[in-house]
Amino acid sequence: MTAPTATVSDAALVEETARRVLAEHPPVSTPIPELMGAWYDAGLTWVHFPAGLGGLDAPRALQPLANRLLRAAGGPEPRTVNTIGYGIVAGTIRRYADPELAARLLRPLATGEEKWCQLFSEPGAGSDLAGLATRAVRDGDGWRVNGQKVWNSLAHLSRWAVLLARTDPDVPKHKGLTYFIVDMRTPGIDVRPLRQITGRAAFNEVFLDDVHIPDSQRFGGVGEGWLVANSTLGDERTSLGDRVAARGSGPVADALALWAAHPERHTPVLRERLTRLWVRAESQRLTGDRARVAASKGVAGAESAIIKLLNSELSQAVYDFCLELLGPEGTLIDTYSLEAPDDESGPAAIQRKYLRCRATTLEGGTSEIMRNVIGERSLKLPREPRADQGLAWKDIPR
Repeated sequence: MTAPTATVSDAALVEETARRVLAEHPPVSTPIPELMGAWYDAGLTWVHFPAGLGGLDAPRALQPLANRLLRAAGGPEPRTVNTIGYGIVAGTIRRYADPELAARLLRPLATGEEKWCQLFSEPGAGSDLAGLATRAVRDGDGWRVNGQKVWNSLAHLSRWAVLLARTDPDVPKHKGLTYFIVDMRTPGIDVRPLRQITGRAAFNEVFLDDVHIPDSQRFGGVGEGWLVANSTLGDERTSLGDRVAARGSGPVADALALWAAHPERHTPVLRERLTRLWVRAESQRLTGDRARVAASKGVAGAESAIIKLLNSELSQAVYDFCLELLGPEGTLIDTYSLEAPDDESGPAAIQRKYLRCRATTLEGGTSEIMRNVIGERSLKLPREPRADQGLAWKDIPR
């Protein structure tokens, strides 16, 4: 399928619509849920979505235009309003929910009134996600779910979750999975925080004990969960890697600001390292444009793995540089309190970002998995040998 090409009239429509909404709902005086609700109703949340579902049926390439206008007027970056819902879950809802359910879910997702989380990974199924053990068993007009999930960002704040569970242990692991959405208020769900090296507790582990999920909250067919999950994972990789909005922004902007603030620490070696980091950041930004074009054609493919890999490894390289530039000062941090604010401001912001970015090569798929995806899907290299090929999940040694 050929991606729609943005035209002058498309851009004019997006800009005119955005300016009208911002004039009627000034961001500086409008509560965020009200502002983002108007943004959604006008079709500006995801401009490539259908009209009535937060979109304008316009080319996806015009989304940055709408977002820039919103930020310039004092509004938020849309993805920060509902991080997982906006960048990871919304596309799956559009593809697999019926229009009535999609409309019910997408608007409060866009306004931030209903947060979302992702219940995929398990203690024994991280990189090998298809090996997960959480079971969903038919129970009347729904399903009864038991199991444990882990590394669930924002689960403690979420109203909804996407859930991958095993519905058939007698077939190979990729074929026995089914995809659900679950109301996090459902009895039997226990959310427990996991403290990170930053001192925060944004991740969680989630226990599901006889949780009932109506069959109407199943996305895709029974046993087709791996296909639906790959749709979500592709969007996740694109979202994790697609956060540099402009040249010189993102993590490299922190490095540039720190360099400007400490001229007494400049050396030729550090200058060369910073230059190389800036070039890598620019390469990543341009690769991100390619990923957006690919995503506009449908489900994101290997391009999303490329940009996710580049972004996660670049952020670690940038903050390694920052800590070296800071010298002994880089060993200091303000607090490890769980009650500390979740923003990245304060006297030890760089140090906290350095600690936080250790997770970037793990979350959303490890760098090793990303390289496998790139090698197999883009370079058409032979797949890695699998000892469990063709085995029923219940017969795989654990």
